[in-house]
Amino acid sequence: MQVSSWYRPLLAGLLCLPLSAMAADSGSQSDDSTPVYGPRLEGFSYPHEVDIYRFESQRQPLEMAYMDVAPEGEANGRTAVLLHGKNFCGATWEGTIEALTQRGYRVIAPDQVGFCKSSKPEHYQYSLHQLAANTHDLLKQLGIDNATIMGHSMGGMLATRYALMYPEATEQLVLVDPIGLEDWKAKGVPYHTVDQWFESTRKTSAEGIRDYQKSTYYAGEWQPRYDKWVQMQAGMYRGEGKFINAWSQAKTYEMIYTQPVVHEFDQLQVPTLLMIGDQDNTAIGKSFAPPEVQQQLGHYDQLGPEIASRIPHALLIQFPELGHSPQIQAPEQFHQALFRGLEELDNRDS
Repeated sequence: MQVSSWYRPLLAGLLCLPLSAMAADSGSQSDDSTPVYGPRLEGFSYPHEVDIYRFESQRQPLEMAYMDVAPEGEANGRTAVLLHGKNFCGATWEGTIEALTQRGYRVIAPDQVGFCKSSKPEHYQYSLHQLAANTHDLLKQLGIDNATIMGHSMGGMLATRYALMYPEATEQLVLVDPIGLEDWKAKGVPYHTVDQWFESTRKTSAEGIRDYQKSTYYAGEWQPRYDKWVQMQAGMYRGEGKFINAWSQAKTYEMIYTQPVVHEFDQLQVPTLLMIGDQDNTAIGKSFAPPEVQQQLGHYDQLGPEIASRIPHALLIQFPELGHSPQIQAPEQFHQALFRGLEELDNRDS
């Protein structure tokens, strides 16, 4: 295994589609509002240099894209690892990367296998355990033995699994509107096969993404700056990679549904900061559930305090007016709260 900042396409047949122009400045597009990005988000610019971690997993060569951003000014000796959500990428952490590096943190922001600029193998057994192991191996290659693990949305589920698997390597755990605060299957959301998820995911459009994000991520409000993240996601469904992206998304939807972490929060052994936008209403598969079940799902204003009470020595911060993505919706408010929370966790440990 090795880490390298230069890029060479993998010729892995159906295991991974061909790549080009990993960090090009702009994608081909039909007009200014409809960019077309490659199978691995070729054409979409990240805020920092993208490096590639090459490794073997499940009998195939894979690549994991990541940003490794040095602190600005004097380093504080700490590393923060930022884990993106399902409809997000490492790039969507750009504001938080800036805030953390200004505070002296080294920041690692990977794209998980199956997402964004990383490999999208057709045949891969996705699990939170596997993604956590991939991330842990990347950090070992980078010489990082201990870090603040911060996850948003699906990344919050992954960060929880990571902290459960590697408590000795987790200095602090930060969960930002994590999904998985409830067991959707146990609450009555019907199971969807990977094939069913694939068929629904193939219909992804910018309009649908925007409508969903407005209602869930941003508490019913919209600002033009959010469109960048809509087009980041939609652009991959306009290009040659639309089918492999839909397939990867389908398999990871099934992963999330069948691998709840909610039953293990009381087993966390690390200092934990839980940050919740109370207007969040995320629930995987909610639209497939009967109306009476839908009404019971995604109440983050209630789920936040409930889960915080189950995590040993957790600190809960709530944002009453914000939705699923508080770090994007209100970055200054969010980052002020983040550093207050991290400082309080430090004071508890001292």
